[in-house]
Amino acid sequence: MKSLKCILKGFLLILVFSTIASPAMALKNSLTMGVVLEPPHLDPTAGAAAAIDEIVYANVFEGLTRIDRNGAVKPALAESWKISEDKLVYTFTLRKGVKFHNGTLFDADDVVFSLNRARSEKSVNAQKSLFKPIKLVEKNDLHTVTVTLKQPTGSFLFNMGWGDAVIVDSSSAETNKSKPVGTGPFVFKRWVKGDRVELARNPDYWGESVRLKRATFKIIPDPAAAVAAMLAGDIDAFANLPAPESVSQFEADPRFKVVIGSTEGETILSTNNKKGPFAKPAVRQAIAHALDRRAIIDGAMFGFGTPIGTHFAPHHPAYVDLTNKFEFDLSKAKKLLAEAGYPNGFNAVIKLPPISYARRGGEIITSQLAKIGIKLEIVPVEWAQWLDEVFRKKDYDLTIVSHTEPMDIGIYARPDYYFNYDNPQFRGLIAELDATVETEKRYELMGRAQRIISSDCVNGFLFQLAKHGVWNKDIMGLWENSPIQANDLTEVYWK
Repeated sequence: MKSLKCILKGFLLILVFSTIASPAMALKNSLTMGVVLEPPHLDPTAGAAAAIDEIVYANVFEGLTRIDRNGAVKPALAESWKISEDKLVYTFTLRKGVKFHNGTLFDADDVVFSLNRARSEKSVNAQKSLFKPIKLVEKNDLHTVTVTLKQPTGSFLFNMGWGDAVIVDSSSAETNKSKPVGTGPFVFKRWVKGDRVELARNPDYWGESVRLKRATFKIIPDPAAAVAAMLAGDIDAFANLPAPESVSQFEADPRFKVVIGSTEGETILSTNNKKGPFAKPAVRQAIAHALDRRAIIDGAMFGFGTPIGTHFAPHHPAYVDLTNKFEFDLSKAKKLLAEAGYPNGFNAVIKLPPISYARRGGEIITSQLAKIGIKLEIVPVEWAQWLDEVFRKKDYDLTIVSHTEPMDIGIYARPDYYFNYDNPQFRGLIAELDATVETEKRYELMGRAQRIISSDCVNGFLFQLAKHGVWNKDIMGLWENSPIQANDLTEVYWK
């Protein structure tokens, strides 16, 4: 009898312990990551917002290739490829046994559909230029596709690794904005607008299964709220904490790991080159001389960030340091403004999206430009409003944003882009770059491109965005740097 009581007592203790321990254990295979911006939708092939890729790239959607944490091109849905001697024909061998999340099998028809859809006249792809070199996409058999280019394109395999180039199923393509269906290791579960996006492990994934059972992207645009959520344990990680002023606080807390990395984010004072005074090069040059980059970095980013003088990442081997081309000089700025016909300055509007660097930086820049007579009215806008008014309709004078797409200097060759910059010489240079395969020659052309847009002062080039990674010390596998717009969770686990 005594033995039976001991057994029952032991059983109850195990039951109680398992009841207490299971929630804590469950946390070890789930992750809640904070993100600053809510995406306008969840289809990376139909929107320019980095917030889309930050949730679905590599997690939900995959392309023929993928970009890894080091910025290298790796196989994805294409397990291998062959390139013809003239660099015009790419033959992709596709993986077998891959399923979309809706259960349909992935094959060559999906590749043909996706690439032709992205490059069609009716395409709404925000990076349609990525597909411009494509002449023909052909299905050879169920698992082989041939892509023929119009001209050699050195960046083609890298371009196919962008979020804009992911492969989609034709039957779900039109509903991916609200119910994304990909081939990735996570499936979409739920989007609670204004709060979070939930993903779950894909049990039918073709590759190695991810270690996280669930992943939640929690939307927290306010820097103070982001810090509070991290400290309270409501958030496990912030891949890019929007409160750089709090980094030292987390560095001193043994519960957290802080990793300061680099990004592809050129932070710029975007300028409407066809709007009023800003259409005059002398006005844009005056603004360039009036910007104190170091003061902006210190004031808006608490010292985190690298000054830039053109639209190019300083960590790239082709980078040209042009930060001193238009040095901070108020007297030169005032002289240029007078030569442009504005000796007393003028009034303008600066629309600021909700990101902290934009709001804080906007206040500092408003103060700096006031010193040369340019009086800015600050208009705060939400992200969806910014995308509509500024990016799509070009209804703005000035704004501040980070362009986080990799190697995106080519956007300055698009006259219809929201900068409204049109330089035939630059367009020709980018066309030559696109057709060049040899590395050193590409670097030389990239250098010339940097100098042109810097000389034209197309935008106010401010700084390269730093990545303020803060997460629980027991989380492993998050990216230290951001070579592409992504919060890739495929290698993440709790130790």
